[in-house]
Amino acid sequence: MNTAKNLSLHSFSAIIDYLSCGVSNRIRLSEHCRKLCTLTLVHAPPTTCLNYGHHPNPQVSRFPQKGFSEITNFIVGKALHAFCVKGVIPLGTFQANTLISMYSKFGSIKHAQHVFDKMPERNEASWNNMMSGFVRVGGKSEDAEFVFRTMPDRDLISWNSMMTSHVENEKYPRAIQLLVEMLQTRKAMNYRDVVTWNALIGGHADNKEPNAAIEAFNSLRQEGVPVNYITIVNLLVALSIIGNLTLLDEGQQLHSLIIKLGLESNDYVLNATMDMYGKCGEIDCVFKILPRPRSRSQRSWNILISALARHGFFQQAKEAFNEMLDLGLRPDHVTFVSLLSACSHGGLVDEGLAYFSSMSTEFGVPIGIEHCVCIIDLLGRAGRLAEAETFINKMPVPPNDLVWRSLLAACKIHGNLELARKAADHLFELDSSDDSAYVLYSNVCASTRRWRDVENVRKQMESHNIKKKPACSWIKLKNQVTTFGMGDQYHPQNAQIYAKLEELKKIIREAGYVPDTSYSLQDTDEEQKEHNLWNHSERIALAFGLINSSEGSPLRIFKNLRVCGDCHSVFKMVSKIIGRKIILRDAYRFHHFSSGKCSCSDYW
Repeated sequence: MNTAKNLSLHSFSAIIDYLSCGVSNRIRLSEHCRKLCTLTLVHAPPTTCLNYGHHPNPQVSRFPQKGFSEITNFIVGKALHAFCVKGVIPLGTFQANTLISMYSKFGSIKHAQHVFDKMPERNEASWNNMMSGFVRVGGKSEDAEFVFRTMPDRDLISWNSMMTSHVENEKYPRAIQLLVEMLQTRKAMNYRDVVTWNALIGGHADNKEPNAAIEAFNSLRQEGVPVNYITIVNLLVALSIIGNLTLLDEGQQLHSLIIKLGLESNDYVLNATMDMYGKCGEIDCVFKILPRPRSRSQRSWNILISALARHGFFQQAKEAFNEMLDLGLRPDHVTFVSLLSACSHGGLVDEGLAYFSSMSTEFGVPIGIEHCVCIIDLLGRAGRLAEAETFINKMPVPPNDLVWRSLLAACKIHGNLELARKAADHLFELDSSDDSAYVLYSNVCASTRRWRDVENVRKQMESHNIKKKPACSWIKLKNQVTTFGMGDQYHPQNAQIYAKLEELKKIIREAGYVPDTSYSLQDTDEEQKEHNLWNHSERIALAFGLINSSEGSPLRIFKNLRVCGDCHSVFKMVSKIIGRKIILRDAYRFHHFSSGKCSCSDYW
């Protein structure tokens, strides 16, 4: 058999021909020729034709780029690299780029980096190949990020590779941030079409940046780019953030544009519009645009059931579910999350447990963590805390922070300090900086009059530099959002607001109101506790709304924390005596107060 030492210049040229002829032609070569090439490449790379006194002819020196571009064998690739090192083949930028790609493809990232570091001149492909190599081998996202940030210029491949790396490593916020950054670069601005704009608006929506999404949409319109249904849906998703009063007007304006564009019958647009109205507190608008039952898609039913549950219409949510089944549609994962949430907020414990049981047995829907959280909330609100704890221990999925937070919140309602401590410990273990865990546990201690424990929690928070999220409420009147904190004294109408509060206190006392000072979680006397209750931010927002709105008009108030039981009673009585409909959205749900009643039936 031929050996490396027996090779003539003609043999080297033949090998070059073999490497450069393309994959399809190489397949046709004889077995003998392939063995010869392999033998040569294995034994001769460091000592090639130059070592044996041969001077490469033009055929060898001008090794075609095509041969490099079709490297499919690691040994062949290493041999070509050796040819380059020894000067048989010129190591230009193209050849180096291909070697980087080849080494990366075969997992030899150190060799790829060595080639990259030795390159006297690099182009965009050099940087992209090196970065893609780090992405390909996995676990090298930081190295890929370093290359990405160091490269002098970035093209679409650069951005895509880096975003792919973050997605594969489940760093979704970083991937979205890169998408937004890419689309905001001056270079990208020159190539924006509706697809690019849709990606930008969608990225802002996923990142919960509604104002940035609105700004991008306005810029799109100014540039005269025609919108499509995806543009509209992405913006509606961005506007569908619960509790943001500033977004309702934007959503209503967008709805008008939808009608003008003739997109109101598009199923994706229709569902996104319904979802936006439901999350912004306009349940009546959901009903106005809701299609007839037989025309509703699966997503339409899910949005309807979710909106009904969120606004406290539990029986209607159940009826919608049954109607969906009667029409032959099968519920999915999302349907059951909404349905179980409705049962939890409505105190329908047995029905909720029955629905949960039927999920996998009757409908084949896998049990997810969201469903388990609903069941814990369902049992916890009903005071069945032992059952909730047992359920957690038998869950088919590992418990997360939402599970323990739901249990801890239930312990606060029912004053179970021992179980609250267990739930809090699990939350601290998952995230020692979670302020809500400390606050919830402190509130359980306060509600059971364990003031020393309350003080210990406060000191623990201080030692970890954890600050409690302050309670605040906001109300929108005359296109302006006004925010109030606990005992707020800074509004220009401060004197009028507190005069109105005194007036409300007087008229509801005459109607039988007795303050429930157990909701004042400070170690003070009864008089001070009542005073603290009347300093709650939602009451201040209510007084401000009554002063500055027309008689009979509904008031919409949002609060960032759960409304206390005494404020709930005050809102019910005011709605009856003043004759106002009041919609209050707290951290858990919507409350519709009207004629002295609440849509939650005093169960929340």
